[in-house]
Amino acid sequence: MNSKKQIFAAGILLLFIFTMAALSNRVPSAEASSPVQGLQYQTPTPGPDGRILYTVQEGDTCIRIALLHNISENQLRSLNPDLDENCTVIPGEKLLVGLGGPALATATPGASPTPTLVPPTPTPFNGTTEICVLLFEDINGDALRQEDEPGLGGGAVSVTSEDGAYSQTKPTLGGMDPDTGEPAPVCFSDDLPEGAYQISVAVPDGYNPTMNVSYRLDLHAGDAAYVDFGAQSAKSGNESASQEEGGKSGLLGLLGALLLFGGIGLAWYAMRAQRPRGLR
Repeated sequence: MNSKKQIFAAGILLLFIFTMAALSNRVPSAEASSPVQGLQYQTPTPGPDGRILYTVQEGDTCIRIALLHNISENQLRSLNPDLDENCTVIPGEKLLVGLGGPALATATPGASPTPTLVPPTPTPFNGTTEICVLLFEDINGDALRQEDEPGLGGGAVSVTSEDGAYSQTKPTLGGMDPDTGEPAPVCFSDDLPEGAYQISVAVPDGYNPTMNVSYRLDLHAGDAAYVDFGAQSAKSGNESASQEEGGKSGLLGLLGALLLFGGIGLAWYAMRAQRPRGLR
């Protein structure tokens, strides 16, 4: 009798164990259902070229990176066509996770800079706009920023709305951003309402502007604009002017010498023409 009771109790215990195992396989844990739950993460800031780059960390996967930036894995693959079929990522590798920052504007010498309007970033502006301004050192004075021309510090940028509701001035930034390898612009985005704006730039002492130093801009809510201005060292400009003047002076000296010898030759010919034939 006791043997039967023991067999029955053992059967009940095995049934309980199998039931709990089945339930644990069907109900996913909170960690598995939300791979990035509780993770404090700040979306990378777009670079000057408008790209949003993410540096791969230890333990990252394509799915985790896509969830962090609110995109699908297919979108991540399309933005990074070099990823292999297994979507293998390497710590330290930089992946493109979105577009939406400012793009460089082009300008012609002596003309006003033309801003480039770009789509809003994935985070909505909530009725505001963004203006980023770059003052670069125009080494060759052609009013076009080359890859080796850095940002120019010591100047100032002023953004003022025509209705007087917004006015702010910030100093310019010099050198290159070590993360992007590009000069860093000065951005105005805090409570910047849509409307018409006047952008003015003051170049630092010892520099001359190579472009117009003011520009009028109309922006709508959600727009972002990037405008650049150039300035050249006054010393570089004086050296170029001196070389040009030196070349002109040398040419004028040569022409003067030729005219002098020509005049002497004509005078000698006139004297011989006036002498009697017997004395020639």
